[in-house]
Formats: sequence, structure tokens, C-alpha cells
Amino acid sequence: MINRLNIHNHPCFNGEVKGKYGRVHLPVAPQCNIKCNYCNRRYDCVNESRPGVSSAVLSPARAVNYLEEVLAKAPEITVAGIAGPGDAFAEPERTLETLREVRKRFPDLLLCVASNGLNAVQYVDELEELSVSHVTITVNAVDPDFGALIYGWVRFGKKVYRKRQAAEMLLNRQLAAISALKRKGIVVKVNTIVVPGINDHHVVDVAKMMADLGVDIQNCMAMYPNADSPFSAIPEPSPKLMSEIQAKAGRIMPQMMHCTRCRADAVGLLGVDASAEYRGCLARNAEGAVSCAPDKPYVAVATLEGVLVNQHLGHAYKFQIWGKSDQGFELMEEREAPPVGDGDNRWLRLASTLGDCRAVLVSAIGAAPRRFLLQHNIVPVEMSGFIRQGLETVYQGGDIDSLKGRRKGIAKGGCCGAGEGCG
Repeated sequence: MINRLNIHNHPCFNGEVKGKYGRVHLPVAPQCNIKCNYCNRRYDCVNESRPGVSSAVLSPARAVNYLEEVLAKAPEITVAGIAGPGDAFAEPERTLETLREVRKRFPDLLLCVASNGLNAVQYVDELEELSVSHVTITVNAVDPDFGALIYGWVRFGKKVYRKRQAAEMLLNRQLAAISALKRKGIVVKVNTIVVPGINDHHVVDVAKMMADLGVDIQNCMAMYPNADSPFSAIPEPSPKLMSEIQAKAGRIMPQMMHCTRCRADAVGLLGVDASAEYRGCLARNAEGAVSCAPDKPYVAVATLEGVLVNQHLGHAYKFQIWGKSDQGFELMEEREAPPVGDGDNRWLRLASTLGDCRAVLVSAIGAAPRRFLLQHNIVPVEMSGFIRQGLETVYQGGDIDSLKGRRKGIAKGGCCGAGEGCG
């Protein structure tokens, strides 16, 4: 199918069309599996335009809803990409589910993924099946001695690697992913973050190895000094240094010269930051928003006595089902929860049991059931307090963060710290 798509209409890979065609990034990947010493991932930094920043995180189902709204307003967009705010394959099921749904709904759209490459190689076959035409891998070093200076740690499987061992692990996985992508005929761009005094004299070596692997284009990106990161005291490389590096690397392989260091929720034409224009649309579809399924009439509640929201979703053996009437709120029925056990199938059955509910009020919820419920357009609302307060907020389209703030926990969007992988 890739052959029938006009792969030249990708503005990041073809500078000649950057003023004609646009892209939209779908921020569905909040977690990261490596710690770069120049990185400080934040989720709601509206005044910053750089990778790793997004005003919200979308579930796969809501990402498609958001994309539909964006395309209705901006028909010049030819590319839907996933570029964080973490790594696309730290939680691969989120990325792949999004790509499947986008491809199904918009068969003529170019699909693009950006990753550090650590966990990408085992998904290359599926990327090909989904006609993902463009992939970006960030490769900052092809010598583990340089990589050891750049990466704080790398988490692969259940093990965390550090220093040179981390750099070796990451590099080997990156090279395997790039080789597999090129065998499939997928267009590959390599991003190389230039850090003065760390890898600025090593970028040409990166270009040489990437050229040998058949990489199509390299994007040498100036490091953005981030507060509270290990490299915060290192100044941003000067335009003169960047020009010199790009000129040297350009003698080896094509260079991207029009990069704008896009946000993870970037939308529109390159160089024209329209993310603020679409921020309301993004917020309406964000994880935690409750206005996406008004056609679902009910709200499920995990409660012990029928007055307070006071049960963890995993501990609830039944749910009260509430509806809205002219007189206020009405308890419609009680439904049994699927029995404990059977892994993720339990959450699939629960999503079916609560299929006509737009939200479920719980005192707490785990990551797996949250993901399955969101995929079925059922919003988990974590709160403590009176059931009626939760119902009013949900049915009136209010701010559910005000409910979540009543209990200890992280804010919407996950980890807001220094990219330690806790997202």
C-alpha cells in the first residue's frame, strides 16, 4: 500500500513541500524507556516549542476523534505522526492501536513514527502492514563511549542498564531497527542531537554509519538546554557550529535543514506553530476529558454503600449504574463485575459490561484497566467523595481534575518531572 501513497508529501522529509502540506502529532505515548541527559519531559508547557512537550495525552480512541476534528479544519495536513511526549514504543500497544485506527479511518493519510529505537525492531513487520511510510530514529552516538555521556539509563525489559552498557544496548537495538526498516522499504530519518563538548565532533561518524545503513536523511538538531536536566549548564550550540556540522555531515548524506523542533502535539505547517489554535480541541479529547461520548447514557460507580465513591476498580464485585432524569440522577440497576483472574480478558469483559456507560467513578484504578476502558470510550474518573458530586461533573462536562485533586496522586498527563520514566 505504501507504493500508492505519495510519500513525497511529508514536509519533514521533503523541504520543498513544507509550506504546502502539514502534519499533526498525536500525543498518545507518555512513557519513555531511556533517560537522555539533555531531557526534561513536561506535559503542559504551552510556551515551549520543543520535543517532549505536550499539553495533553490522548488515548488511541480519542486520538482518532481529535484527528478527525483537525482534518476538518486543516485539509492541508497529509501526515499523522506519533512523536511522544515519551517514546512511541515504550508502550507499543498504544502506538499500534492508534496507527491501526487512523489507517482504518483515513486510508490515504501518511503515517509517521518517531522513536529512540530501543524497542522498535520487533514491530517493524506491523509498521509495514499498516503502511507506515516514514520513521524517525534518534541516534546521538555510534560509539558507546560517547553514548555513555549522553544517556543516564536505558530500561529494556525488566532491567535497567547504565553508562557504557546502556549505550551499547541502545545502539545495538537502534542499528537492528534501522536495518529492518530499510529492508521493508520504509523511509528513515535519523535525528542527531548536537551537544557541545559531548558529541559535536562525533556527528560526522554518526552520518557515516547511517549512510552505510541506507538512512535517507539526517536531521542535526541543536540541543535545547532544559532546566533541571544534567546538561542544563551546557549552552545551546551556536548557529555557526550547527552550520559547520551540517556542512560536514551533508557531504556524506542528505541533511534536513528546515527542522522546527516540533512539540509532541504539533499541528499545521512547519514553522507555523498552530498548537495553541487546536489546544481546546486537544483538551476535549484528552485522557480525563468526559465529553467525548454523550451518546452513552449511564455512569458506573464503584461504591460500598451507595453514597460515596470509595472502591478501587479492581476490588469492586459490582457497580451501580446511574442515569440522568428530569428529577436529577436515578439509580438504574446494579451489574456484577467480571470475576477476578484471566488477566486482560477481565478488563475486556468489564468494558463490555459497562459498554453503555460514558464514565466509571472509582477511588483508584490500575494502568491496564484504564487503558482498556479508554479504548472503549469509557472514562475512568478517580475521586473520593459523594457520588452525586461525580455525576454532576460528568454529566455537565465539568473539570474532572477537580475531583481527582481530592485524592493523592499525579495530575492529568502523568509524570511532570525530569523524564525518569515514571509517566
